[in-house]
Amino acid sequence: MRGSLVIPTLNEAASIAHVLRTFRAAAEAANRTILADRPIDWEVLVIDGGSTDGTGEIAAREGARVVVERRRGYGRAYRTGFAAARGEVIATADGDATYPVERIPELVRDLLGAPLDFLSGNRMAYVDRRSMTTEHRIGNWVLNGSVRLLYHRFLRGVAGGTIADSQSGFWVFRREVLDRVRLGQDGMALSEELKLEVLLRGGRFAEVPIAYGERWGPPKLQSWRDGLGNLWFLARKRLEVARDLRRDSSERAAQKPVPGDVP
Repeated sequence: MRGSLVIPTLNEAASIAHVLRTFRAAAEAANRTILADRPIDWEVLVIDGGSTDGTGEIAAREGARVVVERRRGYGRAYRTGFAAARGEVIATADGDATYPVERIPELVRDLLGAPLDFLSGNRMAYVDRRSMTTEHRIGNWVLNGSVRLLYHRFLRGVAGGTIADSQSGFWVFRREVLDRVRLGQDGMALSEELKLEVLLRGGRFAEVPIAYGERWGPPKLQSWRDGLGNLWFLARKRLEVARDLRRDSSERAAQKPVPGDVP
């Protein structure tokens, strides 16, 4: 089986080699142990957003396939990476060493061994101030609460009836998920868009608690701008969903036979 790890980067020279080496070591160990009966042949795609510090060159030396995407945006990088990925299973992580990439093989095993389409890491389970500022935690609390409020009817099949971390970018999922979802976000909102699309299309979704580490290098997230943008996306998306539901209901009503009609 083939797997693809997709990592969006922008000036991550300080951490990218560490991330790639950590993942490779874990993947090789898993193929000898927990995945010995179904080893994964991994490709690593680093989507470089025009780094000026040599991130792409370092990643290439570490064996990654580097795809340069000069159109800016976290979501744009992921959409480009998904289009280039060849794996039957796709995993994602950031290039700043915050996500536990050593757990990816374990999560792939869990995904394949269960009736699941999508596994998402829940950073909020073990978050601390070193890895997430108070401002960032408040923003996540507001966005997660908004998801629960606006989309509660679509979360009934999720454990606990909610998404605990709508902003997480640490995922493992089956490739066929991409054939069902509709993605249009180029910015940070892609994180919540992808999860919501999986649920809206009937995908089998679960979260798993993960440790979230302290970022190597200065942060790129602009909390207020990105937070407000994500909140606006959630509202617009909910209006689109309501419109689609009304249209589907009208179409079903139009197709319903009228009593007395001759077939």
